[in-house]
This record gives sequence, C-alpha cells and structure tokens, in this order.
Amino acid sequence: MPVSAPPGRRSRAARALALLSFAALWTTACSAPAGGTPGADPTAAPPLPGPEDGANGPGAENGGATEEGGAPAEEGSTPPGDGPLGDRVVVIDPGHNGGNASAPSEINTQVSVGNGEKACDTVGAQSVNDYPEHEFNWELSLLVQERLEADGATVILTREDNESVGPCIDERAEIGNENEADAALSIHADGGPDSGRGFHVITPGEVPGLTEEIVEPSALLAEDIRREYLEGSDVPYADYLAEEGLDERTDLGGLNLSTVPKVFLEAGNMRNAEDAELLEDPEWRERAADAIARGLATYLMRE
Repeated sequence: MPVSAPPGRRSRAARALALLSFAALWTTACSAPAGGTPGADPTAAPPLPGPEDGANGPGAENGGATEEGGAPAEEGSTPPGDGPLGDRVVVIDPGHNGGNASAPSEINTQVSVGNGEKACDTVGAQSVNDYPEHEFNWELSLLVQERLEADGATVILTREDNESVGPCIDERAEIGNENEADAALSIHADGGPDSGRGFHVITPGEVPGLTEEIVEPSALLAEDIRREYLEGSDVPYADYLAEEGLDERTDLGGLNLSTVPKVFLEAGNMRNAEDAELLEDPEWRERAADAIARGLATYLMRE
C-alpha cells in the first residue's frame, strides 16, 4: 500500500533544506540523545537557506540522468538514499481518507488500540469553507515527503491516494513498525470549537506493556516539530486544549501500538476561520511543510 508520491511542480533540489550543514550546527548546539529526558526547548536552530537559495536550485543541470523506471530524472533531483538523511526512514501518516465517508460499516469496525477498542478510522473534520481534513492531510503530507526525500530520506506513506478507505488505525501503526522507522508522524487538522485556534502535537503517554520505550524519544520528536512549526507556520499554540502545544494521550491506537517514535500533529483548527484561511492556502502549506521537515530533520540528525 505505501508508495512514494510523484514530485511536484518545483524541483526537489529547490525544496532541499541544506540539512547537512544544518545538522552540524544543530548537533554542536544541542547534542541531547534521542532517548534523553525531555525538558525545555533546545536552543533554536539557525536559519536555513530558503527553497530558492543555493546552487542546487532551479536551473541545476542533471546531466541526462534518469529515475528508476526510465523516466527522466527531475531537474537537480537527489538520488534516493543520497544526502544527509540517506540512512533514515520516516513514515508519514496522512490522517483519514477520501473514501471513508462512503464506507461507514468498514470504518466503524472496532479494532484494538492496545488498551481498548476504537473505530477502524473516521471521516475527519472539514473547514468552515468545507475544505476536508483528509484532503489537507494528504496535500501537506506529500509536501513533507518531497522535502525529506530531497535530502535522501526514505519516506513511506500509510496510504497511497486520497480516494480510498482507511487503512485502519492499527494498520497505520504497523506500517511504521514493519519498516523500523526512525520517526513516524501522523498529520491532521483539528475540528475544535470555532472560537479556539492554534496547533498542538500529541505524544504517547505511558501504557504498560506497550509504549514505555517510545515515550521519551517521541517527546523529543514532538519538541523538535513543535519548535519549528511554531516559528515557520504563523500558527500559535492551541488555546483550547493541550499545554504550550503539547498534549500527552493514551487513547490513540496510532500511538499505543507504535514501536517507533511517533507523534500526531494537529496543524490547526479547521473550524476556526483564522486557522482555516491558512490551512486552505497552498502557499502557506509550502511554508508549513518546510517547518515540519525541519523539525523531523532536527530529530533525525540527533546523535
């Protein structure tokens, strides 16, 4: 089921985040191990080159190289496995799916979440302008995938399109486990009260026999994504739940059943007009993807 999405309009190299030099600077400033104790935010990372900066931007020659399958390589693209994230595996889970609404019996089937049962999946929220969450999740996930792959990471999506049903929440967790992901991120947008706005990152709480080994590294992953997303997205911390953008939960199968570091990003509140205006904006989604990719890269490059 997991597939790599086709590249977008701009070249991958134009979207690369120059993470190798970034990682060197980051690890000098903050060398906390992935299993360390989460605390206050680490020192903020230095600014990175923008998508149009650097010698690998649009116009770079590819020398006639071809991608796997014989198709011409995208201009300036990075071969899979090359780059500063070449040995990292990331699973991106675009929440919900476009076909869920037409398959109520299937998505309402109860599955184990480790400490109870929940529905296989849900339809998801929609914005005040009827922009569906499943579509937002899919579009943003593709942008994040593109940025990470530009720096050599292997990125696996938990669903292959935005028209199918599911997969169930337990299957989504298993995709990360089977691929021994270095990090897994589930991308969502919340359906909170229309008077509240902001984003939050959900981390796994301790569930005996299930999450003990991923609680601390997942907390570090959450801090890295939270910091970069706050700075790069123009979305504040949620003001209607969570605490300073972090929410620990033990009722989500996608976290309880994960054996790899994993968090959920609720990128904004779709039912809030101010948040929805951003979530619906393609240019904003590009910036948000930059921030998310930086947060993931920060975590992945920790020693």
